[in-house]
Amino acid sequence: MHPKIIPDIVKDQSICALSSSGTALEAAKAMVAHHCAAVVITDEDGKLIGIVTERDLTRRVVADNHDPKSTVLGDIMSKDPDTLSPDDSAFDALELMRVRGYRHLPVVDQGRVVGMVSVRDLYAAVKASLEKDIQETEAFVFGDRYGA
Repeated sequence: MHPKIIPDIVKDQSICALSSSGTALEAAKAMVAHHCAAVVITDEDGKLIGIVTERDLTRRVVADNHDPKSTVLGDIMSKDPDTLSPDDSAFDALELMRVRGYRHLPVVDQGRVVGMVSVRDLYAAVKASLEKDIQETEAFVFGDRYGA
């Protein structure tokens, strides 16, 4: 069975969310405090409207010589980001991230962010799943499980 985003990948995760009126400096501090590399941007109803990553801060603030104290997240966020569903498989999520060049994707259920998945999280889950498949195949081929 292939791992699903929830509950196999995302477990007991607190979401790092800010409003679009927050600043780049606030986003950077939130990332440090939560040990994460991306924050979701939500509207007043808690619905996802964007994402800001470490890469966004580097490219859209630092490299463009903007002041992080006054740069508003609404100006640098990636609007309406691609998302994952809790039922998506880790394999499908990893492929989407590979094709689109993402490192982080929000997991959304009925418009609300319920998690954030990184390529590192997905790699670990897919690797474990593949290793299990290999062990089961070896057991079948060499008769350890089925008495060949």
